[in-house]
Amino acid sequence: MVVKIGVLALQGDVSEHIDAFSAALAGRGCGKASTVVEVRNPVDLDGCSALALPGGESTTISRLIERNGLYEPIRTFKGGIFATCAGMVLMATDAADPRIHTLGLMDMTVDRNAFGRQKESFEADIPVIGLDGGPFHAIFIRAPVVTAAGAGVHVLATLDQGIVAARKGGYMALAFHPELGGDLRLHESFLKNLGI
Repeated sequence: MVVKIGVLALQGDVSEHIDAFSAALAGRGCGKASTVVEVRNPVDLDGCSALALPGGESTTISRLIERNGLYEPIRTFKGGIFATCAGMVLMATDAADPRIHTLGLMDMTVDRNAFGRQKESFEADIPVIGLDGGPFHAIFIRAPVVTAAGAGVHVLATLDQGIVAARKGGYMALAFHPELGGDLRLHESFLKNLGI
């Protein structure tokens, strides 16, 4: 199977997502012709089966999505979306911050920087519903949490502060950074859910 995955490459940890999805595609047995590409403009989405929205600074990414004419192309994108940290904020219907024009793709309210500033970043082993192999070692960096989830949003993991992993159809939104830890189970689970 030949697959093309895009990574929104406007700001944030783009190369780490490219590396993780390249390895996950190989782990899923996809052919060498499969690719992971940077997405900066609407045309870059052509032929993509999935799109990763990386962590970074959510207000900056939101502004760059608008500037690059990507808001509607992402909202109407027919493939799966894998969103981490700032990406989770963008997927929500409400980020409680007027500077962020969310995509509104998942019915959820997000508290950005829910755990505090950079120095409050932490790691934790969290159980994830439907993920085999034991808890997932999650890296939280100025992470958001989902404080309310609506219809169709399936909660996959929580901490005391709120929801840190959720899925809706072909969308997966994570408050943490699975691309940084070397554990590809969430990437592979996302691809499997898309039939890849």
